[in-house]
Amino acid sequence: MRQVIVAGNWKMNKTVSESVEFVKELQEGLGFDLKLQVLVFPPFTSLYSIGRIVDKSRIGFGAQNMYFEKAGAFTGEISADMIKSCGGEYVIVGHSERRHIFGESDEVIGRKVKSALESGLKPVVCIGEKLDEREAGKTEQVIERQFYKAFEYVQEDMIEDCVIAYEPVWAIGTGVNATPEQACEAHDFIRGLLEKKYNGGVAENFTILYGGSVKPGNCKELFERDGVDGFLVGGASLKVDSFLEIIKIVNNMLV
Repeated sequence: MRQVIVAGNWKMNKTVSESVEFVKELQEGLGFDLKLQVLVFPPFTSLYSIGRIVDKSRIGFGAQNMYFEKAGAFTGEISADMIKSCGGEYVIVGHSERRHIFGESDEVIGRKVKSALESGLKPVVCIGEKLDEREAGKTEQVIERQFYKAFEYVQEDMIEDCVIAYEPVWAIGTGVNATPEQACEAHDFIRGLLEKKYNGGVAENFTILYGGSVKPGNCKELFERDGVDGFLVGGASLKVDSFLEIIKIVNNMLV
């Protein structure tokens, strides 16, 4: 069965004290019948502190990135085991900013997914096309390439611990929003790839999030679409009020 998730990716924002205060306020605001999984992805520096105060029955958390090796001379990197030692259960892999600012290749992302799963973390795997790729009619080609590389080492018995976040890069921080129809088309295509690589049961029960400039004002019409199982939220997750509003809107739509 698909798990509905609303996740907040804080990117390079919030000090340790700001992160802890945010989580405390968020937990206070979640005093209702929660029917979905809430996740936060703070900076590495805040992982340990959040792990000490978070109520995991209400909020899960993880890291925004990791390296595929377990240890060694990899200056500036952290491993899956380091994330787990802080209490983290999830990790974002292949975010568009990692791909396009830091030059992460499809091959590296595939190795990160493999390492995360082998270490017991649940990877949230990001895939999506840039504006020039969409305008050139290459959306499906790009998504398919990224999908197969990301899940190259993932067997069927491991896939249930994965989540995919479709993030149309052209709709992130550009002021241009993907329509619900465009989001649904991409999600349906990804689900078709899951069925092709694994089987129909995997595809039907797999959680696919949408991650293109999600806000309180557009989350309802996006979540109304059958193929959208939740959100990976960026800027709107940095303030408790706006993040809580998205969570409440989605939660109220669940039976």
